[in-house]
Amino acid sequence: MRVLNQMVFTTLLPAALLSGLLAVSCGRRQKSPPPPPVSEVSTVTVQTQKIALTTELPGRTAPFRIAEIRPQVSGLILKRLFTEGSHVQAGQALYQIDPAPFQAALDNAEAALARAEASLPALKLRVERFEALLADKAVSQQDYDDAAAALAQVEADIRYWKATVETARINLGYTKVTAPISGRIGKSSVTDGAMVTAYQPPVLAVIQQLDPIYADVPRSTTELLRLKQRLKDGRLNHDGANQNKVKLILEDGAPYPHEGTLQFSDVTVDPTTGSVILRVVFPNPEGILLPGMFVRAVIKEGINEQAVLIPQQGVSRNSKGNPFALVVDAESKAGLRMLTIDREIGGQWLVSAGLAPGDRVIVEGLLMLRPGTVVKAVPFDPTQAGQGPAAGPGATAPKTR
Repeated sequence: MRVLNQMVFTTLLPAALLSGLLAVSCGRRQKSPPPPPVSEVSTVTVQTQKIALTTELPGRTAPFRIAEIRPQVSGLILKRLFTEGSHVQAGQALYQIDPAPFQAALDNAEAALARAEASLPALKLRVERFEALLADKAVSQQDYDDAAAALAQVEADIRYWKATVETARINLGYTKVTAPISGRIGKSSVTDGAMVTAYQPPVLAVIQQLDPIYADVPRSTTELLRLKQRLKDGRLNHDGANQNKVKLILEDGAPYPHEGTLQFSDVTVDPTTGSVILRVVFPNPEGILLPGMFVRAVIKEGINEQAVLIPQQGVSRNSKGNPFALVVDAESKAGLRMLTIDREIGGQWLVSAGLAPGDRVIVEGLLMLRPGTVVKAVPFDPTQAGQGPAAGPGATAPKTR
């Protein structure tokens, strides 16, 4: 009997255990897991707008006009007639060279001229008398020819001495060295008592006109060709009379109070840098700008009538460094858009390709978000930026095919 009971227990126990497991399994199948929560994302709706495109180029200032002062005659400097660092006017005397030898040369030339002119009337009368007597054969032809030649020689001497007098007068005037232009004069390289020679290589002083003043800025020929293509394609329009207006930023980052005008673009490309020089003229009444200062010029490129701007936090980059954005489609799913970025403007990206008006770009809630994920889109509130759920800038790039 005991053996029979053990056989029955051994047979029924596995069956009971199997039935229990089947019951538990059926119960689990009946309870399905809850669906994952829908991610909430903040979006901005793409809209086109009209913006003026500018580019910021570094450069340096240069004087509007510059004059290197050199003596035009040799001599001894008697006196310097200006204050170093002051403003001088055109024609103002700067140095006085000893005029004594040049005055003597002028007096000598004037005396020689007077001597030649004194002999001229007598020779004229002699030629006239010989000409009348020659008709009556009272004088020989040789005597008449000698008298005519002497008259021509005296007339030539008079012209020579007149030129000599004028040269001496010019050299005497050169003993007073004057300013050829108005501007600020620098330090003097000579003092009273120094000997100078005509047209010597070392300069006596330098005058620079600083109002107005130039700003020379180099621009890449690649960017220049790209700008011309945009204008040709109609993606950019000229800003009319304001197209050549240029703003300036000083070395300390402060804006320069006066607006300049783009004067010209050089036609020669620097082979070492691949750039051309743009020359801008700025008024400088307060003398803020000095030659050689580092500045940044804000050049106008044109007007973009259909510009697309999106917040920088809505743009990420894949493993290849290409920019992309996630948008919410009509089925409330995240979709991938590859972008072409032009430049940064006021904390936003200017997108030239990849987005269309009406697209909803996700700017918050990008963390761990993948294309095809169902999302709940809410308008982006800049005042609450960074406070929404998972408001990262897209730390993980979605995989692209």
